[in-house]
Order: sequence, then C-alpha cells, then structure tokens
Amino acid sequence: MQLPELLRETVQQVIDLLVRKEYAELESLTGGVRMGSDEIARAISRYRRTLTRPPPEAFALMDVVPIINATLPSWSIVMPLWTREEGRSDLSLQLTIIQEQNGVRIELDDIHVL
Repeated sequence: MQLPELLRETVQQVIDLLVRKEYAELESLTGGVRMGSDEIARAISRYRRTLTRPPPEAFALMDVVPIINATLPSWSIVMPLWTREEGRSDLSLQLTIIQEQNGVRIELDDIHVL
C-alpha cells in the first residue's frame, strides 16, 4: 500500500470511530496519549452537530506535514470534519501518524474548531 493511501485509510478509520461514537475504541486505538474517551466525547458534544463521513474528495483537503526529526517516519495531519447539518464544518481532527515496522501508531492530538 502506498503511503498517501495508508494515511488516508488511517484518517478514515479514526473518523469512522468518531461518527459511530466509539470513543472508548478510539482511545484504545490511539493509546489515549493526548485525548481520552471522555475528552473526545466532550469535544464532539460541545460542537452540537452530528458527525458524518466526509465525501471521498474531502481527503484532498487533508493537510499532511512530515515530521522531519522524528525517529520513525511520522506525519502531522489536520483533517476537516463533516456534519449532517453543515457538510464541511469548522471542526477539525488533528492526528500524528507514526509508521512502524508492523503498521502505524496513531496519536489523537486534538479535535477543535479551526
């Protein structure tokens, strides 16, 4: 699998968990490094909209920045989120994705309004 596709699929996996409100599973996937399930739930509920999956073309808006001095290949990613009420919303997902020997490690850095 090529790198851009791997990053897109990883971000889609995180978004799918958010859309399904599977915050405990997302915390487990990310190790709860920066955001636990309660913080994730709070960030989403404060926005007062219903998250939905973005359209496929939305991934062209994904901001991917390589982390230069990281020990393992790593990227900082910001992805806008979509809601049922608005379509593209002001809410964004911020992740760090680290490529490891057997896959990727995901760190959920923040969910915030741009």
